[in-house]
Amino acid sequence: MSRYWDEKGGEAMVWPIIRDTLIGCFVIIAAMMAGCPTYNVWQQGLAGKAALERATQDRQIRVQEAQAKLDSAKHLANAEIERARGVAEANRIIGHSLEGNEAYLRYLWIHNLEAGGNQVIYVPTEAGLPILEAGKRPAFAASAPK
Repeated sequence: MSRYWDEKGGEAMVWPIIRDTLIGCFVIIAAMMAGCPTYNVWQQGLAGKAALERATQDRQIRVQEAQAKLDSAKHLANAEIERARGVAEANRIIGHSLEGNEAYLRYLWIHNLEAGGNQVIYVPTEAGLPILEAGKRPAFAASAPK
């Protein structure tokens, strides 16, 4: 004996099938509607945890970037200190080697004068003022009236 089959007539009973299908759909829809608020709360909890993890990771990234900048600045400062020490040592060595070497300094001065070409050099007098001899320059001598 079946609920959906008429054994006397030998055919399926349509209305009980439709009725039970509609009742089943209604029960499923009601269960889904009852579960939606719970699902929404669960989903929001997961979204909150994901946002917290994302914020934690972003903060760690910013901290690591700041640490890298700090390390870089420290290394650059150490490199600048070492460079300054090297320059100071070189200046000390040069200054020490030039003490009492007036002849060598005079030689360098003369050598640089020769290599300088047509340069005007002002030599201070005892009053601390340079001697200006602009009238003896060739450009002024050619344009000067005779």
